[in-house]
Amino acid sequence: MQVEAKLSPEKPEKPKTGADLLIELLVEAEVDTIFGYPGGAVLPIYDAIYRSNASFKHVLSRHEQGSIFAAEGYARVTGKPGVVLATSGPGATNLITGITDAMMDSLPLVIFTGQVANHVIGTDAFQESDVLGITTPITKYNYQVKNIADLPRVVNEAFHIATTGRPGPVVIDIPKNISEALPSDTFETDFFLPGYQPTTKPNPLQITKLSEALSKSKRPVVLAGAGILFSEATDELQAFVEKYELPVVNTLLGLGSFPGSNPLSLGMGGMHGSYTANMALYECDLLLNIGARFDDRLTGNLKHFAPHAKVAHIDIDPAEIGKNVPTEIPVVADAKKALQALLKKNINRPNHQEWKAHLEKNKKQYPLWNERSDEAISPQGLIKKIHEYTNGEAIVTTDVGQHQMWAAQYYTLDKPNNWATSGGLGSMGFGFPAAIGAQLGRPDELVISISGDGGFQMNMQELMLLKKYNLPVKVIILNNSALGMVRQWQESFYDERYSESLFDANPDFVKLAESFGIRGIKVETDSEVEAALEDILSHDGPIVADFRIIKKEKVYPMIAPGKGIHEMIGVTK
Repeated sequence: MQVEAKLSPEKPEKPKTGADLLIELLVEAEVDTIFGYPGGAVLPIYDAIYRSNASFKHVLSRHEQGSIFAAEGYARVTGKPGVVLATSGPGATNLITGITDAMMDSLPLVIFTGQVANHVIGTDAFQESDVLGITTPITKYNYQVKNIADLPRVVNEAFHIATTGRPGPVVIDIPKNISEALPSDTFETDFFLPGYQPTTKPNPLQITKLSEALSKSKRPVVLAGAGILFSEATDELQAFVEKYELPVVNTLLGLGSFPGSNPLSLGMGGMHGSYTANMALYECDLLLNIGARFDDRLTGNLKHFAPHAKVAHIDIDPAEIGKNVPTEIPVVADAKKALQALLKKNINRPNHQEWKAHLEKNKKQYPLWNERSDEAISPQGLIKKIHEYTNGEAIVTTDVGQHQMWAAQYYTLDKPNNWATSGGLGSMGFGFPAAIGAQLGRPDELVISISGDGGFQMNMQELMLLKKYNLPVKVIILNNSALGMVRQWQESFYDERYSESLFDANPDFVKLAESFGIRGIKVETDSEVEAALEDILSHDGPIVADFRIIKKEKVYPMIAPGKGIHEMIGVTK
């Protein structure tokens, strides 16, 4: 389609540039929030933002990594693409961890990076970096705009690619001369991608095979992953498993796709999953994976993963099916459409009452447990109290480490899209900026950022955003003066050689918060927890709470490296 380029009538004294055109394209894409940080190669774009009447909000982070982690949190809880803007060179390279994180966790992002002018690309110009080369392996797709006439098509393609099929990050690298150029009289906005046509509808024959396998199963289990959330299939999943009384195990990123309080829920599976969930994966005769990718932290030693099961796998990404676990019934499809097809089938109800009774016995006999201490706070008990005081309805973001696993185990999620954590890449520094993005995306809801003292320090500079935008995020720091998960591994597998995992000194987090104009509190004993949580949740604005937890507490259960999913340690006290 040919579109006539028109100059902005509000500013006739300044002809429209490529940067002005980009702003219009973002508005047309219904972008409401941009996370960014300015620099030389994107100054024309920032000038266009300043001059524009665009309705979107620009959020100025204090580090580009803060920008992209916030965009991930925004995307995770809203379902809309997170949009990021950074300059060339170090601005772009500071985004690499977040881009990789979004790629591994299938989050839709559109990232705009500035670039040096076309005529000096390849000359090692000031703040030049090969963004295309760097990001090719860590993006769903990437572009470098060589001709301004291509800009509208490229932007439209990018949003389409990022948000369809298996979501992921798309990078658009824009040389400075493109931002400064005058648009041509006409340009292309339509696009055609013959090589990119995601399969969304399931093959009816595969649905029939899956139905027959289910009807014959004695020990079925559903593994529910984040693909259910991305396809908005939580209602269909619940209807399907309740119709056939199927037990459900969630992946870390799939938490919230099925109500954790539902009697059919077995909890999270994997390295720190519940005994009942992991043994169900080990003992089942039919494993139906919906929207999960059989990550190694879920499976443990593949020789011992679901060794007795016929495996069925529903996934929109065909590359994931059979990649790690041999799959007898592959179903390439959108999870929602596949579940709708299954619900239409008249499947004979599987005869698995003995299996259900066995799983219920495991639940009662091997519950999650934790130690108690009068000298410091039980981290598990703290998470349970947070769940109680928020009625399980908060949006929870976490960083990476012990606190992440305790939150996954003890903050029971019943609603979709209330959980944001870094799964595949395990990026420390993720949780707090993600909470900022989540709060901006859903401003009227309670957002709680749960972090360790190590991870929080990686992006604590973003506290300024809480003050600047008056975001009422509740920051909960589980402080054990250590890199807790590293310390746990060193204690368990390296004969207690604590090499650089213990913090001799930490900031005073209360004073740190106050230096940003934010309230801070310190909580040191279990007896103070309930009053502290009442205080935190009744406070109108942001707050940073430093909870001093048991220093040597471990996350259990745990599957040691190289062990099978049934070989858990720390199952019972």
